[in-house]
Amino acid sequence: MVSRSKPMRKSISQVPAHLALIPDGNRRWSNLHRFALFKGYEAGVRKFVDFGIWAKGFGVQTLTVWALSTDNIKNRSGMEIGTLYSLYVKAARDPKILEILQKNHARIRVIGNLTGLPKRVKEAFKYLEGKTRMYKEFTINLLVGYGGRDDLIYALRRISAESAHKPNMRIDEKTLRENIRTSSVPDVDLIIRTSGEMRLSGFLPWQSDYSELYFSRKYWPDFEKTDLERALKVFSQRKRRFGK
Repeated sequence: MVSRSKPMRKSISQVPAHLALIPDGNRRWSNLHRFALFKGYEAGVRKFVDFGIWAKGFGVQTLTVWALSTDNIKNRSGMEIGTLYSLYVKAARDPKILEILQKNHARIRVIGNLTGLPKRVKEAFKYLEGKTRMYKEFTINLLVGYGGRDDLIYALRRISAESAHKPNMRIDEKTLRENIRTSSVPDVDLIIRTSGEMRLSGFLPWQSDYSELYFSRKYWPDFEKTDLERALKVFSQRKRRFGK
């Protein structure tokens, strides 16, 4: 799917209806500038708020960002994950950020395996979702405690449990799609990953089947509106065949 861009963006003939983001490079940005790790993640959160508004301004209808992966939670230090949790709570309850979201009619949805998150983090996310629930013009999906393989395993377990009571249950693409945690996330038109890494690392395997990919060398905190515009121009020039 695509959205028509605003007339002023004549060089962008079509904009992805669903844009997804892997905001990579916060730690390397901190090291490069000799900042504390906290500063890199804090800059990354601020950048994402700006990025969301830029995306909406270009005509994007849905934005999905990988905020915290299952591998991050398993493999990074408790101190680092704790830093992220604190930043998420602070951002979710920041009245200035909430004002920006409400002004732009942006709805926040948090998706992933949230069972292991601290109570304060879950409550902060729930608060933000509740404060933006009424908006339908622009949706921001935050993937927290998310991993592509974990999502598929979750679906298979649900299907297995249900099929035990329904021996003639039909299992097809529709069945799997309905049982993944990200069932409400539509197929992605364009995925942007920053920091020069050229892989998806298990990001939305079901929804990225025919996604266009764009890799930026910039670390996430350095990514600017002109970089997003450049990515959208590239997307606009791609020929999407969907297997035809």
